[in-house]
Amino acid sequence: MDIRNLKGSIVALITPFNSDGSVNFDKLGELIEMHIENKTDAILILGTTGESSTMTHEEDNAVCKYAVKHAAGRIPIIAGSGSNCTQTMVEKSLAYESLGADGLLIISPYYNKANDEGMYQHFKAVADAVHIPCILYNVPSRTGCSISENVVSRLKDHPNIMGIKEASGNMSYTAKIAKYVGDDFKMYCGNDDIAVPTMALGASGVISVSANVIPRQTHDMIADYLNHDTEKATAAQIKYLDFITALFIEVNPIPVKEAMNLMGMNVGGYRLPLCEMDESNRQKLKLTMQKLGLI
Repeated sequence: MDIRNLKGSIVALITPFNSDGSVNFDKLGELIEMHIENKTDAILILGTTGESSTMTHEEDNAVCKYAVKHAAGRIPIIAGSGSNCTQTMVEKSLAYESLGADGLLIISPYYNKANDEGMYQHFKAVADAVHIPCILYNVPSRTGCSISENVVSRLKDHPNIMGIKEASGNMSYTAKIAKYVGDDFKMYCGNDDIAVPTMALGASGVISVSANVIPRQTHDMIADYLNHDTEKATAAQIKYLDFITALFIEVNPIPVKEAMNLMGMNVGGYRLPLCEMDESNRQKLKLTMQKLGLI
């Protein structure tokens, strides 16, 4: 499936676990069906929200294989293949391509970081190796480093780099990157609380955590903006802002999984070092959900 012109709501899907901590593939299938039914425009698996950092390569491959097979071409599947080891990111990217992923999300090198040339070569190595579209992932709060404007300007013309997930929350940086947005290079908002403002700067949609809980509402908000109903989209952004804020009251994906479980979705727990959220924070999250009628 060609995703180079992808627009809309892309869910950063959680990975559901069984009580013993293993991947719950039956539940994964249910979640994929839910997103298809609620008009989600694409599914990102194995991202930050998907807890891939605590999963083995074999589990990652199994999740990718299952998601692609279950989706059966009904919705695009994008796989997070990032690593701070460039060679590992290349190997994971090739594996997911062979398993049928429609695209890849590739992250900047966390912990070891890199200078501009190293950052450029890190992404270029993957883009040169695969034949499916890649989305750069800028999330300095997680990685400790940002993809510089200079590096973006060099990578934007690579035929296998289709865009960037901009999750810095820095609107000044976003505005600088916006100048590179065009037919061959898209920007996707990585922060649910500023999805609409980022679209005002040219983003084609959002890669969303909150879409795990409110998939149809997130889709409709983005679709309204794309259809030039900015007033309706802005109203939705404001309506759900308190809930979105609560989804990040603790490190993602702890609150979003808790929210899903509060709704009876039974997606399981976490893998250490993630664990159940503080009870006071849980009550704050629960209150925002009650106000919206989600529980």
